[in-house]
Amino acid sequence: MPKSDTGKTKAGANPPTRQSLPPFEAVRAFDAVGRLGGIRRAAQWLDRDHAVVSRHVRTLESWLGVQLVERKPSGALLTDEGARYHAIVAQAMDSIAYGTLDLLNRGQHKGLKIFCAPGFALHWLSGHLDAFEAKNTDIDLLLRPSEHSPDFAAHEADVDIRFNATYEEQPEMPALIRSQTVARVPIIAVASPEYLAKSEPIEAPADLLAHHLLHEDDFDTWANWLGAYGLEDFGELSGPRLSQGHLTQEAARRGRGIALANRLAAAQDLRSGRLVEIGRESETFPYLLGEYVLQMRRDRWNDRIPRRFRQWLIRAIERELPALQNGPRT
Repeated sequence: MPKSDTGKTKAGANPPTRQSLPPFEAVRAFDAVGRLGGIRRAAQWLDRDHAVVSRHVRTLESWLGVQLVERKPSGALLTDEGARYHAIVAQAMDSIAYGTLDLLNRGQHKGLKIFCAPGFALHWLSGHLDAFEAKNTDIDLLLRPSEHSPDFAAHEADVDIRFNATYEEQPEMPALIRSQTVARVPIIAVASPEYLAKSEPIEAPADLLAHHLLHEDDFDTWANWLGAYGLEDFGELSGPRLSQGHLTQEAARRGRGIALANRLAAAQDLRSGRLVEIGRESETFPYLLGEYVLQMRRDRWNDRIPRRFRQWLIRAIERELPALQNGPRT
């Protein structure tokens, strides 16, 4: 094998022999079958006829002399040999795909794809982006509200913004990703003035248990928030589940109950008086904090356009946060 100038052997200096490389279309079809769990699904994904994909798999089996797929009335299953070979093939196909995307994206200098927690996208970011766009007319910007972080390895987004409560266990950050906290804001209970006017007074967090609580998707958010105040033995929580934070905030505006929000996402409603923060500046309701975290690929952290957006976002939030410290309270 050829060696480099340093005398070390260069891995992969010679291409593999033709005898060791199966037909690529057959490998691609087999990979899709393995990932999707059937020939019909693979055919739909690859936009090929069912018979064509089946023929590709048989070609690969014939070439290898090994049965890879067991065909049953319920569908196609990988054999033990097929599963072991597919693990190798899938890793290689991912490497080719991600390497290709890396090269393609190096030439896309004007695009900025932002994934963002829906509440922050709706209540804050979408209303401020015009200021960024006015100073960056050369950037083609896409904002996508999403409950889930993007696949950074596949370049699904350039930037992702999430909200995490500091009193909860934080998700582990993949090695590919670098993150930065862009804002720390209180997580507060909010309700409409109309709801509070007809309800029992709230002097402490425990009093909230007698009220109509609005939940995001499940009861965990309220349970964790109450637990951070030392409340644990309160039994099962109840109330409507509305999937996302901006939906619970809208329900609170309409007087349906009490929602959890953060000062930044609820800023407009607090300023207008549509929502009121529950609690007092006292030890009874000490602030529980959450963080908005910006995430990016580590190797793109200092790229011109994402860096420009990151710096703008931090400055824009810093300008607004002081005005939020004295919002209307009960």
